Amino acid sequence: MKSNFTKAAMVLSLVGLSSQLFAQDDAKISGDRFSKKDFRTWSIGLNGGMLTHYTPFNSRTNGDYSTPYEQWGYGGYIKKQILPGFGIQADFLAGKVEGGRPNLGTPNARFTSTIDWSAAVSGNFTIANMSLNQKRNILSPYLTAGAGYMSSSANTNASNGANTAFRENWFVPIGAGFKFGVSKGVNIDLGYTVNFMKDGNFDGIQSSANDRFSYAHAGIEIALGRKGTSQLQNFSAIAALREASAAESAELKRQLAMSEEAARRDREAIAAKYAQEMGDDDADGVANKFDKCPGTVANTTVDGAGCPLKAPAQIVREKIVITEADRKVVDEAIRNLEFDLGKATIRATSNPTLDRVAALLVEKNFSLKLAGHTDNTGSMALNLRLSKDRAESVKAYLVSQGANASRIEATGYGPNQPIASNKTADGRQKNRRVEFSLF
Repeated sequence: MKSNFTKAAMVLSLVGLSSQLFAQDDAKISGDRFSKKDFRTWSIGLNGGMLTHYTPFNSRTNGDYSTPYEQWGYGGYIKKQILPGFGIQADFLAGKVEGGRPNLGTPNARFTSTIDWSAAVSGNFTIANMSLNQKRNILSPYLTAGAGYMSSSANTNASNGANTAFRENWFVPIGAGFKFGVSKGVNIDLGYTVNFMKDGNFDGIQSSANDRFSYAHAGIEIALGRKGTSQLQNFSAIAALREASAAESAELKRQLAMSEEAARRDREAIAAKYAQEMGDDDADGVANKFDKCPGTVANTTVDGAGCPLKAPAQIVREKIVITEADRKVVDEAIRNLEFDLGKATIRATSNPTLDRVAALLVEKNFSLKLAGHTDNTGSMALNLRLSKDRAESVKAYLVSQGANASRIEATGYGPNQPIASNKTADGRQKNRRVEFSLF
């Protein structure tokens, strides 16, 4: 009894291991384009069918017995789909396997092996849906392979056999089949499985070759999960990718069209704004954007800001007439003008004639140019400075007598513009002068 309990615990451990593998699936799939949250990945199945000791792998003698007698069997499973093409399932099987006419011993003998229970963990390899257009497959061929543990007993009347009590043994189930998807959550399951036993005493006759038996079954598989979602095993990633890519392409085209339309509207708005700003509604030659005085009357002269220019005030210039008497006053002042020797100080004897020149400038609003000159005695720099200072002294005196300083220009030329020879004293005397020019 203790041995049976230990072996059953080993089978349950295998089922627990498969559950751990199932739990790891979400972490592996999380980065995929299509999340498994959108599909049903758990399912349960129930089936029934015929058990027989005949298999395609038996020899011509069909194992220890030559004639199979089909018997009913039943089973079920729970499956976790990890990928569209791969899942792991825990299987249960029970029933009877019967055969007759042993190859050795009593010709009319037969055997009956009762499978009390069996448990196996198998990989289910679905030929994945490769459709380009259909995301949900209708027909899904599959292959299964795994390992399991079984409790069975054999009852035989063969002379070379012996009845056995229930005993446990390992076996390897290998199968194939088809699933028909009748809805998003229901499949019809048609399958065939060959079970390879680990010993040769399954049928009550101990032989050197391990025994085998097969199970042809039909059943129903029900997907667990949210109603309305498809099963992962029937899912075509290619069709879904094609559909998603088409949707993304359509959305991209829509966004591109919207962007182009927005760009077109922006261009039209910019063009309209430019036309409005750079237009000239009042035809004054200044663009609207820069026109500070819009709506000016036609043919109005405007400034750079588009505002009317003020009419310039009429400047009435009085005609200046210089008479002979005026020139005589100036000439007299020139003749009487004397400075201290080597200085720009005007001697007092020159004041009366300069006073008359100042009065003339005030009365008639004349302008006056004063040009100072020297002889060539001394350095050039000294003579230039002295001629300039003497002209400025005359200007300062005239201004002190009421003349307008802005109308008097004082310049010094030094010895550069002589009117006589500097070789004689008389010539040098003539060259030392300040000329007055009325205008």
